[in-house]
Amino acid sequence: MLKNLALLSFLFLSISLKAQKAADKEEWQSLFNGKDLTGWDIKIAGHKVNDNYKNTFIVEDNMIRVNYKEYDKFTTEYGHMYYNKPFSHYKIRLQYRFTGNQVPGGASWNVRNSGIMLHSQSAASLGLDQDFPISLEMQYLGGLNAGERTTGNLCTPGTIVEINGKVDEAHCINSSSKTYNGDQWVTAEAIVLGDSIVYHMIEGDTVLVFTNPKIGGGYVGKNHTFKDGKVGSEAEWVRKDNTPLGSGYIALQAESHPIDFRNIQLLNLKGCMEPKASNYKSYYQYADNSSCTFNK
Repeated sequence: MLKNLALLSFLFLSISLKAQKAADKEEWQSLFNGKDLTGWDIKIAGHKVNDNYKNTFIVEDNMIRVNYKEYDKFTTEYGHMYYNKPFSHYKIRLQYRFTGNQVPGGASWNVRNSGIMLHSQSAASLGLDQDFPISLEMQYLGGLNAGERTTGNLCTPGTIVEINGKVDEAHCINSSSKTYNGDQWVTAEAIVLGDSIVYHMIEGDTVLVFTNPKIGGGYVGKNHTFKDGKVGSEAEWVRKDNTPLGSGYIALQAESHPIDFRNIQLLNLKGCMEPKASNYKSYYQYADNSSCTFNK
């Protein structure tokens, strides 16, 4: 009898430990299949959705490449490639590297300048000539071998945030990162928790933290309106002024300098938070218990 009880206790403990390990195991998903642009929508200013003008976005060697080989000159072809599913609470990590030279015609401030857009509007909702989506841009800058140039910064097209508890009206806010010169790969990560707090990390170091993202603050500053930016459905965005921005799409940016992206992975932090459910995860930060499943 005692042996049977001991065996049952051992089996119960083993099952419990396995369940705990399953709950703790992080289930990262790849947003890029390494082969083609399936799952992504392209929007380039002046062109319709999924018109990949002059093959601006291509796939080579398991990378997404922002490519200007077919361009003679860059004018206003600011482009973004949007993952086709929105998220609210998540971690995203990737590697990027700048390559080669900027295409002729690109603005001086766009040399070795790109980024990813977080909590972005969808590709389909942009105006035809709109250059940047309303979003929170995690800006990536490459060093120019001429002093410090931080990366993992924040730019705010159509949005506004708080830094250290105070509204910061600057369109771009520098991080505390090191400068990365040359064509080296840089690992970037963001932790995005709805409309509460966002962390930017570069090479494992937290370089910027901001809170309470909202729609507003002008398009690229207080004196530059949504109309100036040719934003689609301008009146609708004006009505949303000062409302929390807690979810949206993720987009890779193309703004005149070649850049490569690889190992684009996301960990969803929103899901079932009922411990008895089979799909419970201990690391979830926001409950979506309607998604819970239970073993019969």
